[in-house]
Amino acid sequence: MTPVLEAQGLSVGYRISGGLLARSRVLPILHDINLRLEAGQTLGIVGESGCGKSTLGRALLHLIPRDGGQVLWNGDDPASLPRDALRRRRAEMQIIFQDPIAALDPRMTLGQIVSRPLATFEPGLSPADRSARVAEALRLVGLSEDFARRYPHELSGGQAQRVGIARALIGKPKVIICDEPVSALDVSIQAQVVNLLMDIQAELGLALVFISHNLAVVRQISHRIMVMCLGRVVEEAPRDAFYVRPLHPYAQALKAAVPEPDPVAERLRRGQSLQGELPSIARPPPGCVFASRCPLVQPLCHAERPALQALPGGRCAACHFIEE
Repeated sequence: MTPVLEAQGLSVGYRISGGLLARSRVLPILHDINLRLEAGQTLGIVGESGCGKSTLGRALLHLIPRDGGQVLWNGDDPASLPRDALRRRRAEMQIIFQDPIAALDPRMTLGQIVSRPLATFEPGLSPADRSARVAEALRLVGLSEDFARRYPHELSGGQAQRVGIARALIGKPKVIICDEPVSALDVSIQAQVVNLLMDIQAELGLALVFISHNLAVVRQISHRIMVMCLGRVVEEAPRDAFYVRPLHPYAQALKAAVPEPDPVAERLRRGQSLQGELPSIARPPPGCVFASRCPLVQPLCHAERPALQALPGGRCAACHFIEE
């Protein structure tokens, strides 16, 4: 079965100006990323701020250039498609942004905002058909047709994110990249939006890439978990196996930082607080990217970078000393 989205050895860097006399250089951000996503599945991508999660999302959408590797949409590399064909195929790959209010043009009605992708992907639609598509997209996200006449300033944060989801849905995509879609919302609204995405996925068979630093939210929606640290994947596993027992020390520390809903259990548990400094992405360490903060660090960790190795149960991890 061909995955709807795949990355093979994906590497991305940003070009930095060297100033008046110095040469520009490339700052590596992502290193050798591999992933595979099938219809109806959700891949949760977690890690600290600055680890490359959002850059990965934009690289998967072919919004930024890559330095190496491949991205495949239903088996096709978007970089090899003619410009017109690429423009048509973009309807299949959409994104939901982190800040719901900033993602909406305050000068446009919600109907104009939601329908805007149709001008690109289906310019021949009649006004009546366009209005019907907008009403259907709003219905899918739990908003009435009357919202089409409103403006963004009339919305709450949760409503604004529902409009952002409707805009992503109107082109009938196969994959949606959710880039921290609930981090700007209240906790109760976060749960509503996550449940909405799960309902839409079940109804339409969408594949989702859900980017977040919140492991509690990722656990609810994801089928597989990918953990990133300083632009590299350090662990990937099925959701249930990951939350029962993460293997990489960095993943263990992230999971230990998730608060317990039971206040008694929260007081009694012993969390793993990370010690040491986060390395600079401009000067990555020669060995393991987590070596400076790892409680299990050995001399080998500083000298040699561990490869991402396949493990039983559909798991993989990049650590010299995986606990058996």
